[in-house]
Amino acid sequence: MKQLKKFSISDFDRVMRVNVKGVYNCLYAAIPQLKLAGGGVIINMASIAALIGLPDRFAYSTAKGAVKAMTMSVAKDYIGENIRCNSISPARVHTPFVDGFLQKNYPDNIDEMFEKLSKTQPIGRMAKPEEVGALALYLCSDEASFITGCDYPIDGGFTTLNN
Repeated sequence: MKQLKKFSISDFDRVMRVNVKGVYNCLYAAIPQLKLAGGGVIINMASIAALIGLPDRFAYSTAKGAVKAMTMSVAKDYIGENIRCNSISPARVHTPFVDGFLQKNYPDNIDEMFEKLSKTQPIGRMAKPEEVGALALYLCSDEASFITGCDYPIDGGFTTLNN
C-alpha cells in the first residue's frame, strides 16, 4: 500500500482516463464502423502489469488489467459480428519515453541505468517497437483469423522466467 499513500486521487484518475477511458473511447468509436464494414480486428495495448502487477505501479497495473478485461468482453460480445479483439501485453519497450525518463532521472549515469533496465528482461534487452508492431500486424492478418479473446505477452520471458 506504500504507493497508494503517495499517489493522489487526481493522479489515479489521470492514469485511468488515459489508459482505460482512452481505450473505451476508441472501442466506442470503432465498433460501429467495424459493424458497418462487416467485421474487423481490434488490438488493445495492455501490459505485463495486467498479468503480474508491478511493484509501485498500482494505478498502471490496475488500468492495464481493465484493458485486458475490456478486450475479453469485446471479443465475446462481438464475435457474432465478425469482430475479433485481442490485446498485446509488452514488457519494457525501448521508446523515446524510456530515453526521456533516463535523461530526466539519471542524467549522470544514463548508460548504466539503461543497461540495468535492459537486464530486468530475461532475454537481456528491451523490446523494440517494431517487434510489438509485428505481433499486432500478425494479429490483424488473415493468418490470425481464428484468434480472438486472447492476450499476448511480448516480454522477453519476463512473466514466466522472473516469477
